[in-house]
Amino acid sequence: MDCHSHQPKLVATGIAPLGIVSVGVVPMGIVAIGVVPMGVVSLGVVSMGVITAGFTTMGLIWGGMVGMGPIQLGGQSQRAEAPLMFSTRPEAEARARQMGCEGAHPHGPGGEQWMPCSTMEQFLEVHSGGHHHH
Repeated sequence: MDCHSHQPKLVATGIAPLGIVSVGVVPMGIVAIGVVPMGVVSLGVVSMGVITAGFTTMGLIWGGMVGMGPIQLGGQSQRAEAPLMFSTRPEAEARARQMGCEGAHPHGPGGEQWMPCSTMEQFLEVHSGGHHHH
């Protein structure tokens, strides 16, 4: 076995690939793209890195539905500590008051979860642009 066999590939794919550019399930590298990517630049469902994008992300600069980090791309920061989905209506109504709207609406398969604001449209208006009061 030569000493080059332990170095990451230039491009790696698969399950837990390690490469400069990695694509797959739990990819790790400088640029990581996949289900749970970890890299300097990470794009995926649940991503971690310096610059991240996905549904749930954690990074210095991030974009997604829910994330953690000092700089959110394209909006006002909504940290993971402030949930947006609840198992009871009263919890969602309390969060709605904090966000600047009222009420709650059912969400998810079978309407088993609750989200703040009386409608999804109202929630998106309040959540996407900060606190709007009309």
